[in-house]
Amino acid sequence: MFTTRPVPALAIAALCALAPAADAAGEVPADVVRGEVLSGWVTASGTRMSALRLTLAPGWKTYWRAPGDTGIPPNFSWAGSDNLKAVVYHWPSPEVFDSYGLRTIGYKHELILPIELHPSDPTAPIRLRGAMDLGVCETICVPAHLSFEAELSGKGASDMAIHAALAERPVSAQRAGVSEVDCDIAPISDGLKIEATIRMPRLTGGEVAVVETNDPRIWVSEPQTERNGDDLRVLAELVPPSGMPVALDRSALRFTVIGAHSAVDIRGCTTR
Repeated sequence: MFTTRPVPALAIAALCALAPAADAAGEVPADVVRGEVLSGWVTASGTRMSALRLTLAPGWKTYWRAPGDTGIPPNFSWAGSDNLKAVVYHWPSPEVFDSYGLRTIGYKHELILPIELHPSDPTAPIRLRGAMDLGVCETICVPAHLSFEAELSGKGASDMAIHAALAERPVSAQRAGVSEVDCDIAPISDGLKIEATIRMPRLTGGEVAVVETNDPRIWVSEPQTERNGDDLRVLAELVPPSGMPVALDRSALRFTVIGAHSAVDIRGCTTR
């Protein structure tokens, strides 16, 4: 039964703007999160595969791109960068954290986030200047701000840490054996209700589903899941800023199914 509820790397200058809060052990450590840019290498297509490495204080965690109902989504700005046309993020598979009846999704200890940089001029260096706002949590959650800059020139060199992070990305639907994804979408008083059926082999260690749209302003409830043989049913509510039903592009929906040791990235669904 489904139920829903609303609710040598290049060093970077890291400035943590922490809320004035404390846990039972004392004040929040000043170095709760530290970062560096891994310079990476130029790919065969002319992009540069770099990475941001975030190191967290013991016991602290940070969030995935879709952090769960109570998490703080990371936000990036690349204003001030030179020769940078686009950035593609290659998120490693996250962990699921359940505490006090709340579920969040993210990383502990360390996050190496590969970032594929698309230069405007492939023959010129990329001068990377940017900022990242993120949330970090232990028994409390506080906001943090990282600012960074680096000049990336030359061909660079292969980096095993980046390769390892790329290998940890969720696998594609085809590789995971997903054979069918269909969904029913119906209006509710303040948005839409989606019920998707994903035909795929069961992941080990339990399964958690995440639903994302192509509009970050749309709030998505914590999805409820139900397994019946090869079918994984996923139910969620989507509430846009208007609080009214809206047209939704099924092909732009993104489902991530997370197990104990792997995750699957599924794009789009068809009508039943």
